[in-house]
Amino acid sequence: MNEEAVPSGYRDHPDYRVDLLARTNTFTATLAGRELATSDACLLVDEQDHGLVVYFPPDAVNLELLESVELHTVCPFKGQASYWTLPRSDRPWIAWTYPKPHPPVARLAGYIAFDQSVVQVVLGSGRYTGVRS
Repeated sequence: MNEEAVPSGYRDHPDYRVDLLARTNTFTATLAGRELATSDACLLVDEQDHGLVVYFPPDAVNLELLESVELHTVCPFKGQASYWTLPRSDRPWIAWTYPKPHPPVARLAGYIAFDQSVVQVVLGSGRYTGVRS
């Protein structure tokens, strides 16, 4: 699907909110005792009409444990998503990314989220960045 074929929902709903919140807390994603990802550079996505979702930077995800699947969906506010599963799992997918998100959420490009109803995502402590002085 080309980018022009993915209409942006912001045209019809300019007040819809998808907030990308950078956090220094360490987040860890595990499934069946296997660590899938860990990072202190995640984005917490707070989307209107959705729960909070943690997105990991791509270099923080152990992609050797995952297998890409031929599934693509479209979110009118984020763009086209691609998916992964855990090999030999009964789940059709457990993780997704937006390789080329719509401009209002461009920072999300390449970050990977996990199905938090299946994968345990744990919030750890944060680190002080010195921004507030």
